[in-house]
Amino acid sequence: MQMISKKIVALLFIGVGVFNFSASSPDEGMFPLSDLNRAGLKKAGLKISEKDIYNPGQVGLVDALVQVSGCSGSFVSPNGLIITNHHCAFSAVQLASTPEQNYLENGFVANNQQQEIEAKGLTIRITDSYEDVSKQLLDAVANVTDPLERINIISQKRAEIARKAESEDPTIKAEVSEMFIGKSYVLFKYKTISDVRLVYIPRQDIGEFGGETDNWVWPRHTGDFSFLRAYVAPDGSPATYSTNNVPYKPKKHLKVNPKGVSENDFVFILGYPGRTFRHRPAAYLEYQQNYLLPYTSELYDFQNNQMYLAGKDDKATELALATRIKRNANVMKNYRGKLKGLRNINLVASKEKEDQALNTFIQSKADLKAKYGSLMQDIDAYYDVIFSDAERELWLNNSTSSIRLLQVADIVNQFQEALAKQPSATRQQEFFDLNVENVKKQLDKIYESYNLQVDKNIGAYMFETGHELKDKNAISSFSNFHFTSKEQASSFIQNALDKSKLNDRQVFYSKVLNSSSSLMTYSDDLLNYQKALFAELTAFGQEQKRRDGVLNKLMGDYVAVKELYQDKNFVPDANSTLRLTFGNIKGYSPADATYMEPFTKVQGIIEKGNSDLPEFKYPETIQTAWLAKNFGPYAMKDMNDVPVNILYNMDTTGGNSGSPIMNAYGELIGVNFDRAYDATINDFAWNESYSRSIGVDIRYVLWVADKIDNAQFILKEMGI
Repeated sequence: MQMISKKIVALLFIGVGVFNFSASSPDEGMFPLSDLNRAGLKKAGLKISEKDIYNPGQVGLVDALVQVSGCSGSFVSPNGLIITNHHCAFSAVQLASTPEQNYLENGFVANNQQQEIEAKGLTIRITDSYEDVSKQLLDAVANVTDPLERINIISQKRAEIARKAESEDPTIKAEVSEMFIGKSYVLFKYKTISDVRLVYIPRQDIGEFGGETDNWVWPRHTGDFSFLRAYVAPDGSPATYSTNNVPYKPKKHLKVNPKGVSENDFVFILGYPGRTFRHRPAAYLEYQQNYLLPYTSELYDFQNNQMYLAGKDDKATELALATRIKRNANVMKNYRGKLKGLRNINLVASKEKEDQALNTFIQSKADLKAKYGSLMQDIDAYYDVIFSDAERELWLNNSTSSIRLLQVADIVNQFQEALAKQPSATRQQEFFDLNVENVKKQLDKIYESYNLQVDKNIGAYMFETGHELKDKNAISSFSNFHFTSKEQASSFIQNALDKSKLNDRQVFYSKVLNSSSSLMTYSDDLLNYQKALFAELTAFGQEQKRRDGVLNKLMGDYVAVKELYQDKNFVPDANSTLRLTFGNIKGYSPADATYMEPFTKVQGIIEKGNSDLPEFKYPETIQTAWLAKNFGPYAMKDMNDVPVNILYNMDTTGGNSGSPIMNAYGELIGVNFDRAYDATINDFAWNESYSRSIGVDIRYVLWVADKIDNAQFILKEMGI
């Protein structure tokens, strides 16, 4: 990570701004870097200085942190070697695999840099600097009352600030992140590395041991780790994949501690947690519980069943659909865990009581009543509108992503529209020639995970359920096609997919996408429906933007008055920006008369393997090494076994996958990859009694590399 300028540091540490809050007794914590001095790390057990973690203008542990696409990771050698999760590299491994050379199933070990494989689709981002830009944004909308205008101005201002930052330093990518909705905004600057390569990927029956049965579950025995390497041009600048590129030299890499940790030890995590929603009212949680979570989990369950069937007897199809299945399954189980958690602790009712108490507080003080008197009623009115057409919103939001060929149709229709704007046939062909390869690149990404029968089955499901929606939830794009029954709607989409030339990439490229004239004269029912759907999505999108404008103002006021009511500021919700969380290696009691210990061991792999379930298959070499007690220096003495996974009470969420787990001295002792099932509710509420996260113990990583996969070069490079 690049150093942060002194000017920005002054803004972060001296100014009273969005990142100031009290954390003397944190009940949760995804702390921004600027407030590590307020987090109570030394009191909790940190043995190094907070400045060893983050020290503006100097090198710290944060300089070893990276964002790996939607995950986190860390440098573990001076030559750009990165450790992250197996599931974070999964899509790149899938793209590199073929039925003949199946790296997903068999794993991959590069014994030298020349053998390393391009990790297609993966990018590395390193946080360069950040600064509070809230005043610039909020001043721009200070006198704006129209919700749509407000959200448009905020969006434009965010883009404008980011463009200005990029123009001043073309080597960075800038983003303005919303820390508190409608209240605070921070400009983040990132360095991006696009040449990423696969170095060491454990085989699937290690990296995914337990499969979906064990996903989000403790006890866990998964070797969810992978090693990548970042490459740059010979001059050190970011560059696309090239054999001339050289390993990136990070400012900092983490020291690996092969001795690991013990129960109750202090630990902390640095990473890029995705999204949390803890500062939202009860109605927001009601929307999650009654609409979003059940709808999405049921839809993804159906989709995965169709994809499993399609790949059951076809290895190439199975590989092509593997990433879609894995992502769906992960979200589905996560959402069902959240539903269970919401109901178990009755969080909606608890939030309703909080909101009622907040409203009483507002009404009790004349100055607050004058400013926020109708706030809670306005929030309820807002969500009444959201609830009224929630089913339509969910259907529209999932329609195109569910049916892959609709995504293809969308790109094709846009290309046709752009061609139609050209003034002559000659200019059309010139425009076509200039852009067709880029269009094919976009389409190729979709076709990689496309299967016609899967699309037809999912399309039939979507159109049947869509036809059943009535009144405010009715799908208006159906009206052009006059479906009289759900069966007719189902038949329409299946026939449209079947007859479209888009359903065969080679036929479409050779027969249609070969000239401007052939493309302009081509039409079919799928393209026609996508146009109608796009028109509906565009109109509904404008309404959603208007609603976002309303919500932006309401939530800004909600957090502001809640701070006054509770007499404290809050840790901002996670938003994919760099954060720190800390805690201890710790077990828990998820149910009466049960206690879950914080370590699992290789013995548990052997025991689960006795079930004969395919997801609990493991390499024979693991059993051989275990029976021989061939643990090397990686055994945990009091268990006389190699620890596999660890449990801790840190505050994590999606995006923390791949985050380094460090001990009190800032040494790497594990890699975070999951939460316990009861902790999936972390996105909405965190509680020490049930919020537990799961990581792979570094001793298991080293043992597998050394004793199972003969990847000793990894240990040597990390200085073990």
